[in-house]
This record gives sequence, structure tokens and C-alpha cells, in this order.
Amino acid sequence: MKISREVKTAILVLSGIALFIYLFSFLMGEDIFENSQTYYTEFEYNALSSASPVTIKGNKIGKIEDIIYDFETGKTRVSFSVNPKLKFSKNSKIRLYQTGLMGGNALAIIDANDGELAKPGDFIASEVKPGIVSALEKDFSKVSNDLDSTIRSADTLMTNLNALVIDESEEGLKKTIAELNSTLKSFKNLSYSIQGVIKDNDERIASVLENFEKTSKDLSELSAELKEVDLTKTVENLNKTLTGIQGVMASIDNNEGTLGKLLNDDGLYNNLEAASKEMQLLLLDIKLHPARYRRILSKREIPYEEPTEEQLNNN
Repeated sequence: MKISREVKTAILVLSGIALFIYLFSFLMGEDIFENSQTYYTEFEYNALSSASPVTIKGNKIGKIEDIIYDFETGKTRVSFSVNPKLKFSKNSKIRLYQTGLMGGNALAIIDANDGELAKPGDFIASEVKPGIVSALEKDFSKVSNDLDSTIRSADTLMTNLNALVIDESEEGLKKTIAELNSTLKSFKNLSYSIQGVIKDNDERIASVLENFEKTSKDLSELSAELKEVDLTKTVENLNKTLTGIQGVMASIDNNEGTLGKLLNDDGLYNNLEAASKEMQLLLLDIKLHPARYRRILSKREIPYEEPTEEQLNNN
């Protein structure tokens, strides 16, 4: 069967139209061959359009299908479709929000992540997020009230100052201004004096700061060294030393060892004292009578003479 030229032309035109529609839908972010699932929600007023996107976490996943006014409830009923791959809870919220300062409005699915999953055709509860413009209007209203109050206060202050200037006590005001000027000059002179003192003692101040910096550095190094010291080991060694000293003292108290006997035995102490005294007398005699000890082999004996008190005191 031979196809006529007219049929070929019609098929070509229809194919071109279909391709144009598909490309246009694709550029608009829609896929005419992809199935979508429709859900419903409602708002107190209409702030949407058919071009308003449906998003989740900032990503576009659907579009507005229809916006109608419900005469029974007095609310705006909105139907929207989303990608069938999207799964969200039936307890989620459909939030109406403003996309920007100059932008329009959009719907956002706020997933509740709990409960039963929503099915196509379900009604999802809605909420409205205050827009940027409305928030600015609210804040500007507060600022405007505060600014109005400030302007009124400034106007009252200027009125009072004007009354003060034109008052009969003009001389008192001039005197006050003169005293204020004098005080400012005194502060200025004091500032110059302080600058002069700092300039004259610049080297001393620099030296003091340098010494302070060195001292601070030394303290920092000392602190670091103290941190590195093993205090626990030092305390243990000190305890061992004290224990040893206590043992020595106990031995002395029990007359153990030479030192213990020397301190606790009176007889030994007396003998040592007597021997020390005799040794002292012998040395004194050698000093006073050296000739007696140079004639040791001589048969002649030189009798021993007790030293006098004066000799004992002098030695």
C-alpha cells in the first residue's frame, strides 16, 4: 500500500508538534511520560499559582495540579502531584512558604518520618511559614514606633535647651560654658604633661617592660619544670628517708649501737669524759715541761707538777 504525500506530511507535522511539546515540558522540568501521584491539602487563602513548585528539603519533586475554592469550607483546596519514587509519612505537613524577597510562594513537604506512609489521593495537613516581607513589616513597625518615640524625646530636649538659652539667666549659662572650657584646657595640659613624662622616661619604661617580660618568661619556664618533676616519686623517697631516721632514733633509744650506748650509758660517758680530761692534762704538761719528755731514756726522773688554775684557764 502506497502512502500518499499528504499523509506523510500530516505524520511529520504531528511528530514535530509532539516533539515540541515533549521538549518544552522537559525544559520546564516535567516529564510527560513519567507517572505522578496526586495529593491534596488546603489553606485559608490562596497564595499559589499553577507555576508554584512543590519541594522537599529544597529540591523540586512536584508541581501544582489544581487550585479551587471550596464553597462549603471557605478554604482554598490545592491538589499537587509528586514523583512516585517519593515516600513520606501521612503525618507530614505541607508548608506554604515564600521563596525569596522578590520571589513567589511554594509548597514544601515537611516529612514527619513516623506513622503510616501517605497514599495517592490522601489529604495532608498544611501550615504557613511567615514570609520575609511580613517579618520585615512587623520588625519595621516596632522600629518605627521606637524611632517616633526617640524623635519626640529629641524635640522635647531641643525645646528645653532653647528655653534655657533665651532665659534671663544668660549670664549663668555663659559662666558655665566658660568653666567647662577651662576644665577642658586643664585636661589638655594634663595630657601634654603625661606625654612629656612618658617621652622623658621612654628608656626606663622600655627597660621595665623588658625586665617584666624576662621575669614572666622565667616564671613560665619554672612552671614547666615543676610540672615535669615527679612529685609522687619525690614524696616516696622522702617517706623512705623519714622511716630510716625513725629506725635510727629507735635504735638509739634502745641502747643499740655505739651511739645509743654513748647517749644512754652514764658509765661509758663518764669514762670518756675522764679520759678526755687526762688527755688534756697530758698535752698541757708536755707544753709546760717539754724537757721531761725529751729525757725518757735518762734514769733521772722529773717529778710531775700539777698545773695551776691560771695555766688551766689560759689553755
